[in-house]
Amino acid sequence: MSKFQAAYIPVGVPTFHLESAQAEFEKSIQLLRSLSDEVAAPEKMLLSIDDLNAFLDTIDPKLIVLQNITFANSAYAGEVLKRFQCPVLLWTLREPVIDGGRLRLNSLTGAYSAGNALMAFRGGNFEYLFGSPEEERVRQKVNACIRAAKLKEELRGLKVASVGHTPQGFGFGRALDIDMLNVFGVTLESIEARELIDLAKGYTDEECAEYLDKMSCCTAGLDQTPGQNQKDFAKLCKAYKEYVEKNQIGALSSRCWPDFFTAFGTPVCGVLAMLNDMGVASSCEADTYGALSMYMGMKLTEKAVFFGDPVSLDEKENTITFWHCGMAPCSLARRDTGAQIGVHPNRKIGPVMDFGCEPCEKVTVFRVGRKADGSFRFFLAAGEALDKPKQFNGTSVVVKTENSSFDVVNQSVKDGWEPHFAVVYGDVKEELEILGHMLGLEVCIY
Repeated sequence: MSKFQAAYIPVGVPTFHLESAQAEFEKSIQLLRSLSDEVAAPEKMLLSIDDLNAFLDTIDPKLIVLQNITFANSAYAGEVLKRFQCPVLLWTLREPVIDGGRLRLNSLTGAYSAGNALMAFRGGNFEYLFGSPEEERVRQKVNACIRAAKLKEELRGLKVASVGHTPQGFGFGRALDIDMLNVFGVTLESIEARELIDLAKGYTDEECAEYLDKMSCCTAGLDQTPGQNQKDFAKLCKAYKEYVEKNQIGALSSRCWPDFFTAFGTPVCGVLAMLNDMGVASSCEADTYGALSMYMGMKLTEKAVFFGDPVSLDEKENTITFWHCGMAPCSLARRDTGAQIGVHPNRKIGPVMDFGCEPCEKVTVFRVGRKADGSFRFFLAAGEALDKPKQFNGTSVVVKTENSSFDVVNQSVKDGWEPHFAVVYGDVKEELEILGHMLGLEVCIY
C-alpha cells in the first residue's frame, strides 16, 4: 500500500487581487499542515494550466483539496480529475473584503465551475466546504476529510478473518470476499472454528500461563471461574493471538455459540474482549460487517469499541441500551467496578465479561449494513454514554441519543437494519459520513 498523501491544489488566474489570494494561500497551507504532516502543497499558487500540470506531475494523492484561490474555469478541475480517481474536497474561500470596490477573489464563481466538472466526472461524489482558513468549522471539515480519506486508504491494507460460520438466522453478518474487496478494498480470509479449537487443545498449561496472568491483572473475579475453564480460556487466547499475528489480521469475526460451549467447554467471549484491547477489532456471532464497523471506529478514535444489540428503549430518558453476552473490552469497564468476570447468561459457563461500561460525553453508534439488494449503507447516530451500572448479565452501555431514541429505534427497525451495532467512544460521525460518501455508499443518519 502506497504512502498516504493529501494534495492541496490552489487554482486561479492572475487577473484578480493577488495580494489577497497570497494571504489566503499561506493561511490555507498553515491550516493543512497543522492537521497532517502528509500534505503536499505547491510553492506558489497555481495560476495557469501549465503551473497546475507541473505540480500534478509531482504528486500521488489519496485526497485532493481543490481550492479556488481566485476564480478559475472548469478546465483546471478537468485537468485534476482526468489524472486522479481519489476523493476530492472542493474548498471555496470567502471574499476577504466587501467595500463596494474590486472583487478580490471571486472564488465562489470558480467553485460553481469546478462543481459542474465534478458532477460530470464523479456524478457529484465530492465533499464541499465554504469558508476561510481561520474558521473553526472549516478546520473541523478539512480535518474530518483527511481522517476519512486516510481510513479509506487503510482499509485497502486491512485483512479481516472470519472464524467459523454465522449461526442459523444470523446470516446478516456473513460476508463474501469479493464484496469486501470490491466495496471496501478489504481482504477477507476464512478459517473454521474447529481449527483454532484444535490448536488450543494442543497447548500445555505452562505454554499459556502468560495469558491467564494478563486476564487476572485487568479483571476482577476470575478466581471464581473453575480452574479448568481458566486454563482453557488461556489456551484459546493463545490460539487466537498467534493466528492473528501470524496472518497479520486487523479485524476478526468469530463464531461463538454453540461450538465453544459444546466442543470446547469454554466460551470465546473473554478472548474476543482481550483481542479488542490488543487493537484487533473482534466481533462475535461471526458478524464480519460488525467487525469491520468496529475497526473503522477503532482507527478513528484509537480506542476499543463496544459491540452489541439494542435491547431496551426508555423514551423518558431518551436512551437505548446496547448489550451483549460478555465480550466487551476491559478498557471500557466502569472505573468503580472494573472489568468483572462472570458466566455466560444463557449457558452459565465462564469466563465472560460482566460489567457496565464507563460513561462518555460523545459516542457514535455505527454500523456497516447491507440491504436486501446487496448494496451497502452506513448507520450513524450521535449520543452520550451515560453513567449507568450494568443493566443485564453480560456487558452493557446506555446511550442517550442526540435525536429521539424512540424515533431512532422505530425507524431503524422499519428500515431493516441488522441487530448488531458498534458504539464508538468518540464523536466520529462526520468522518464516517464522509467516508461513506467516499466509498459511494448510502449514509443513513438517525
